[in-house]
Amino acid sequence: MKDTKTTYRPTLKAIEAAAENLQGIASVTPLIKNARYSKDYEANIFLKREDLQEVRSYKIRGAYNKISSLDSSQIENGIVCASAGNHAQGVALSCKLLKLKGTIFMPSPTPNQKIEQVKMFGEDYVDVVLVGDTFDDAYHAAMQQCEELNSTFIHPFNDEKVIEGQATVGLEIIDQAKAHPIHYVFLPVGGGGLAAGLSSVFKILSPQTKIISVEPKGAPAMLTSIRENKNTELQTIDNFVDGAAVKRVGDLSFSICKETLHRVVTVDEGKICQTILSLYNKDAIVVEPAGALSLCALDQFSEEIKGKNVVCVISGSNNDITRMAEITERALLYAQLKHYFIIKFPQRAGALRDFVVDILGPTDDITHFEYTKKANRENEVAVVGLQLKSPDDLEPLIAKMKRNNFYGDYLNDKPDLFQFLV
Repeated sequence: MKDTKTTYRPTLKAIEAAAENLQGIASVTPLIKNARYSKDYEANIFLKREDLQEVRSYKIRGAYNKISSLDSSQIENGIVCASAGNHAQGVALSCKLLKLKGTIFMPSPTPNQKIEQVKMFGEDYVDVVLVGDTFDDAYHAAMQQCEELNSTFIHPFNDEKVIEGQATVGLEIIDQAKAHPIHYVFLPVGGGGLAAGLSSVFKILSPQTKIISVEPKGAPAMLTSIRENKNTELQTIDNFVDGAAVKRVGDLSFSICKETLHRVVTVDEGKICQTILSLYNKDAIVVEPAGALSLCALDQFSEEIKGKNVVCVISGSNNDITRMAEITERALLYAQLKHYFIIKFPQRAGALRDFVVDILGPTDDITHFEYTKKANRENEVAVVGLQLKSPDDLEPLIAKMKRNNFYGDYLNDKPDLFQFLV
C-alpha cells in the first residue's frame, strides 16, 4: 500500500475551502504593477504584496487554516510551534482569533522585536518560551512538550492544511490577473509550503505559467533535493535569510515541487541586501530578506521575461531595524565597494598620514581601522576597511599599496578571518 504522505496533492476543492475559511482572517493582498522594475526589465512586473498582511507575511494563511481544522481532542492540551519569525506570528494571531491556548518556542537569541510581536498578536492566549541557541534547539524542546503533554504541533510547512492555506496566494493572483495571462511567477522557497501550494494552483488553473522558486545561495535545500531527486538535508547553511534558510525542505512540499516548479534558482545574500535597500530607498517598501528573494532572480531571466507578464511574491516585511547595518555592509561587499586589508605601517612618524594622503584616492573612505602599536618592530599592522566609489578603483589601489610597501594582505576572500569583521 502506498504511503499517502508521499503522494499528497492539494486539490482545487481543498484550496478553495481554505480561501473561504480565511475570509476576514487573511487579507486579499493587492497585486500592484511596479513601474521601476517594469521599465528596467521591459516587462509587466507585478508585486503580490503579502508583506501587507496583518502579521506582515503570508504565514497567517497556513497557520490559521491548519489550527482551525483541529478537532476538540487535538486542541484540549494546547497547540505548540517552534519558530523565530513569521510562522510564530501567524500561529499567535490564530490562537487569539480562535481563543486557543498555544506555546511558541523560540531560540534565546531571537531579537526582542520579534518576541514582542508574537506576544502582541497572541496576547494572553500564547506563552513564549525561549530555549537554546538555534531553531533546532527550539524545535526539539517543542516536540518534547508535545510528547509530554500530548499537545498538537503546528508545522510551518510540512503539513497538508498549511500548504492548502498558502496555496490561496496563488488563487488570489489568478483571480486578480484574470484579464491578462501570467507568464511567470517568481516566489521565495524555504521549507516549500508556499511553493508547493501556489505551484499546485497554477498547475490546475494556469499550467502554461512558469513557476520559478528562489532560494538564498547559502541554503539551497530545494535545489539540492531536486538535483539529487530525493529530499536531501544540508549539513550547514547560512542563516542570514532567516525566513527561507532551512537545512531540509518538507517531504510533502518536495514531492509536489519537483513536479510543478519550472526552475529553482539561487541568489547571493549580498544581492538580497542590495534589493532590500533599493526597495526601501526607491519604492518605500520595507521587506525582510526572504521577502526580497523573488525580485533578486529577475536579472537571471532578463531576456526571457521581456514583454511578458510577471508576478513576484513579496512574502514578508518583518525586518528587524537592528539588522540594517549588516544589510548595508553585505550590499556594499557584494557590489565590490567595501574591502578589508591588513596594512603594514612603518615604525616612523607620519606613516599614517602618508597612507591617507599618498595611497588613498580622493573618493576612498576609511570605514574601519583597528591598530595596536607595539615596540621593537620594523612594521606595525592595522586592519583597515575601505569603501570605494567604483569596483574599478580596487586594482590601482592595491598596486599603489604594494609599490609603497603598505600592502599586507587582502581579507575579503579569506572567510575564516573575514567572519570576525562582518
